[in-house]
Amino acid sequence: MKIFASLFAILALAFIAQSNAAAAEYKTEKDILYRDGDNLTAYMKERCRLDVYYPEDTKDFPTVVWFHGGGLRGGNRSVAKAFKNKGMAVVAANYRLSPKVKSPAYVEDAAAAVAWAFKNIERYGGSTKRIFVAGMSAGGYLTNMVGLDKRWLVAHDIDANDIAGLISYSGHTITHFTIRDELGLKDTQAFVDDMAPLYHVRKDAPPYLLITGDRELEMLGRYEETAYLWRMMQVVGHPNTELYELEGFNHGQMKEPAHPLLVRFVKQINEDI
Repeated sequence: MKIFASLFAILALAFIAQSNAAAAEYKTEKDILYRDGDNLTAYMKERCRLDVYYPEDTKDFPTVVWFHGGGLRGGNRSVAKAFKNKGMAVVAANYRLSPKVKSPAYVEDAAAAVAWAFKNIERYGGSTKRIFVAGMSAGGYLTNMVGLDKRWLVAHDIDANDIAGLISYSGHTITHFTIRDELGLKDTQAFVDDMAPLYHVRKDAPPYLLITGDRELEMLGRYEETAYLWRMMQVVGHPNTELYELEGFNHGQMKEPAHPLLVRFVKQINEDI
């Protein structure tokens, strides 16, 4: 299945989302440590932090836990302008990076950040029934892993099926290239083990939104592996997986035009809850 989104359609979505934005005051709390315990390293205390952007005096709003890109080797958290004033909260999280750590530390951190949202978002007025997980590139890979492989959230006594929806922007669905590099594999060698989202395809996963750039402009094979995840979700009978290929946009360019699709997806799922 191929779905192409034109720039005109994307801009129209952005206009509609902005027109329907909730009239609320927003607040940001920054630099919150989302891990606890006596065994935290100095690097964990540095990187395992998040910011919470949320609407004040609002109840039961949806929340997007957002993971940045950077190949599991770089990047920092931020709240996109396109996510602001949309009646939803954003939990933007950092995580530890290669080469200071190796797999599965990246996914462990992502799960801990999602668990923090489940355990704390009600204090801000949000609903634990409306927590979405999303990310770009490496963040999309982390989204895929946390949402499909249930063992990471189970470690925090949370069922991944309680996530309201998953939104992956150009995230690996095979084993991530940084993890392949740790195993001594070339970046051109496709590899699927238990650190590949494709390994964990399942019918009962949360609603899924998969977005990539143009297949001819994307990073090597990124559209095709994402499309294969979409296909396998259909094969196992998952009822709600959407795939968008943003024609004319490369890997670095696709993030901004993808944002209105995320906002619409969150709104649609939120209305169904």
